[in-house]
Amino acid sequence: MSRYEQFDRRRIHLRDLRERGHDLRVESCLELVSPASPYGHPEFAQLVRQIVEARRNDRPVIAMIGGHPIKLGLSRFLVDLIERRIVTHLATNGAGIIHDFELALAGGTSESVPKWIRRGQFGLWRETSRLNDIIAEGARRGEGLGECVGRVIQNERFPHRHLSVAAAGWRAGVPVTSHVGIGSDIIHAHANCDGAALGATSYTDFLIFARSVESLEGGVYLNIGSAVAGPEVYLKALSMARNVAQQQGRSIRRFTTAVFDLVSLPDNYRQGPPSKDHAQYYYRPWKTILVRTVADGGTSFYFQGDHRVTIPSLWSETVKRLESTPGVGAPGSPAAAETR
Repeated sequence: MSRYEQFDRRRIHLRDLRERGHDLRVESCLELVSPASPYGHPEFAQLVRQIVEARRNDRPVIAMIGGHPIKLGLSRFLVDLIERRIVTHLATNGAGIIHDFELALAGGTSESVPKWIRRGQFGLWRETSRLNDIIAEGARRGEGLGECVGRVIQNERFPHRHLSVAAAGWRAGVPVTSHVGIGSDIIHAHANCDGAALGATSYTDFLIFARSVESLEGGVYLNIGSAVAGPEVYLKALSMARNVAQQQGRSIRRFTTAVFDLVSLPDNYRQGPPSKDHAQYYYRPWKTILVRTVADGGTSFYFQGDHRVTIPSLWSETVKRLESTPGVGAPGSPAAAETR
């Protein structure tokens, strides 16, 4: 036992989600259509070609997302990319899986932080606490965090499961992993949170993610709106994978990375980040994903823009190129049919 006094979570009062309100509701999720004004960037088509080539050669396309692509109503695009097997592994942080769960269960997610933090109620919602019970069960079953959440959303037929990336992954057999920082998510404040179960399931997800990265040669890694968790998890997993590959006489160096974000980078970003005395040196996607990990033969791209434009554009252009390719992301697959 620790020698130090700890916060007693049993004193916390949880309230019902219906009292909270949602910044994003089901009816606000974007429809699965091509954007009226597609994203314009001279290198965008090149990334699409790299994704198409990777899938035609049965190489992975791994996407790491922050919580905002879900909060911005982009779930249908992410689900469809999974169902078509265009994305072969979707990773997110703890917030991403919480937003996914709430959207599938309650038809809405995301709360007013200024409103509820003043009242000492931010994140303290009864229905969302069920995630802790699911995670504890997943730990007993030896499952990953994203895996157990997707299984429950699908098998219990949550009312809006068609918008859940975790459930889509469960149906399609595509890994959806959640990479959690202890204390960073609202469910960690709830009395039923089991830190050991949380750590076990998220660590299982990390090993699943590392196994996907082990096959990254010839593939594509997308980092969408994740400034810290995505680059750091990817960096460690790639080091693990390269360590084993070198022992086996293989290499993992010829692959493509792309970062989608709002930060402004100079046109010559591939030459490396600025010196350590510059604030942008610490912007991890730049130095980790766009420079260091592709320095031995890879290719990188940076696309600055609103996710509500870039992601639908990526979906639209990639599907157009792949829809006539037999066996790759064929529309009407069993996984896709089951959600409709």
